[in-house]
Amino acid sequence: MECHPEFLLCWRTRSLHGPCPVTTFGPKACMLQNPKTIMHIQDPASQRLTWNKPPKSVLVIKKIRDASLLQPFKELCVYLTEENNMIVYVEKKVLEDPAIANDENFGPVKKKFCTFREDYDDISNQIDFIICLGGDGTLLYASSLFQGSVPPVMAFHLGSLGFLTPFNFENFQSQVTQVIEGNAALVLRSRLKVKVVKEHREKMTVQNGIEENGVVSANLEKEVGKQIMQYQVLNEVVVDRGPSSYLSNVDVFLNGHLITTVQGDGVIVSTPTGSTAYAAAAGASMIHPNVPAIMITPICPHSLSFRPIVVPAGVELKIMLSPDARNTAWVSFDGRKRQEICHGDSISITTSCYPLPSICFRDPVSDWFESLAECLHWNVRKKQNNFAVEEEEF
Repeated sequence: MECHPEFLLCWRTRSLHGPCPVTTFGPKACMLQNPKTIMHIQDPASQRLTWNKPPKSVLVIKKIRDASLLQPFKELCVYLTEENNMIVYVEKKVLEDPAIANDENFGPVKKKFCTFREDYDDISNQIDFIICLGGDGTLLYASSLFQGSVPPVMAFHLGSLGFLTPFNFENFQSQVTQVIEGNAALVLRSRLKVKVVKEHREKMTVQNGIEENGVVSANLEKEVGKQIMQYQVLNEVVVDRGPSSYLSNVDVFLNGHLITTVQGDGVIVSTPTGSTAYAAAAGASMIHPNVPAIMITPICPHSLSFRPIVVPAGVELKIMLSPDARNTAWVSFDGRKRQEICHGDSISITTSCYPLPSICFRDPVSDWFESLAECLHWNVRKKQNNFAVEEEEF
């Protein structure tokens, strides 16, 4: 697994679940070494951030069209540029906000910014770490900007839910300083590597059923190639029936073998991080982000026995329209890049070798259970009364 050039993840040698290429089973059996191993699962308590060199550049991502974030954004940028002498990257459309563009007092700081545009400028090798101001959507957006190695991400809770954003902004100076000094725990949030292959077809000009070269044509469409798109997904890939009134009808393959056909509103393929998002709303279990797994969750299946399942990280899933499907399907990636899937198209999904290193407030276990309690009110109920202690009679 490649590391970002400016940081390393330090851990103890103790491992929890494997897979480990040097594992032995009894006196003679061992696991065959595999150079394509995606990731090794480490003790979560041992995952700590350290720097090869002091970080110099930081990407600040702010939720757009949220006036309540303007003051925190300005305070953070002033602190980073003037007190830490860091290079601050921001998205160009952030500076187009009139409240920032017309603020003369913020002008000297704004002139020091480096700007970029999504889908146009590549900043993957220029950012040492990322700071998000907003809700969970800002973290998902940060993930989408890096299709390869992702710098460490520090997320401040300034949105509506905040399941993935453990930091409060009140003491941001000391918290940011600790990260810059390399004093922080990390949770490696696995991502999905998704490849969409579309059959590219082109309509031909036909007059009276005869092509321009004089050959009679029975088909008005001609295959001219394939279009391939790739995405890195932090939460989930959702395949649904779109605007159609018919049930979706898609085949799901695992390592080339057909495992089931989904008949319903669709299917969710999620990471452990995404298990607390759409998948949880669809009835799936919640999985800690350190667990190496991929979850498959049906959306309103037309079957009482269709339950969500968890498969090992690293397997390859493939989703295609069933040959007898009445309608097309639609796919989205972390709620973005929504597009139609037709017959002959395919969606291949596996675990990415580029996880998202999310900086913890305390540690991976404490942060996760605190988010379950605070954001999702997990297992919240009125406690049962104990029995009254009766005085013993003498």
